[in-house]
Amino acid sequence: MSPNLTLVVVIAALFMAGVYLLLERSLSRVLIGVILIGNGANLLFLIAGGAAGNPPIVGDSPVAEMSDPLPQAMVLTAIVITLGMTAFLMAMAYRSWQLHRHDEVQDDVEDRRIARLAALDERAFTDSDTEAAGETLDQEAAETRDETDEHLRGPGVPHDATPEGGPGASETEERP
Repeated sequence: MSPNLTLVVVIAALFMAGVYLLLERSLSRVLIGVILIGNGANLLFLIAGGAAGNPPIVGDSPVAEMSDPLPQAMVLTAIVITLGMTAFLMAMAYRSWQLHRHDEVQDDVEDRRIARLAALDERAFTDSDTEAAGETLDQEAAETRDETDEHLRGPGVPHDATPEGGPGASETEERP
C-alpha cells in the first residue's frame, strides 16, 4: 500500500514550518513550532501504520486483516510528550513576559565567546580571543545589558548607579 500523496505533503509542510519556527528567538514561535512538529509526527505515525483493518482481537478475524495497534500507542505517547513540552514552553514564555515584557531569548556572553572561538577554530579552554582584544570575560559581562537589573532599577539608569539600599546594594551596608 502506498501512502496518500496529499498527507505526505502535509506532513512535510508541518515539519518544515515547525523547524523554521523552532529556530526563532521568540518563545511563542518556538511553542507553535513544537506543536506543529508534534502534529506532523502524529500524522507520520498514522500513515506509517498502514491501512485500517479489523480490531486486533485474537479469534475475531484473521491475523492478516487486523490493524496494528502500535502506531496508535505511539501517537498517544507523542500527544502526551507534546502536551508536556507545550506546558513547559508556555510557562517559560509567561515568566519571560512577567520579567521582561517580551518573550525573546537573549544571548549571553559565554555563547558569544564560544561562537567567536568556533569561528576562529580555537579550543574552548583557551581565552586568547578575549585577551588579544584587551578585554576579559568579566569586563565583557559587565558591559552586557542585563534586562533583569534594568527592570529592578528602572529604565535609563546605568549599571553602576544603583541607589543606596536598592536591589544592587550589598547586604553588609547599613541602612538608616
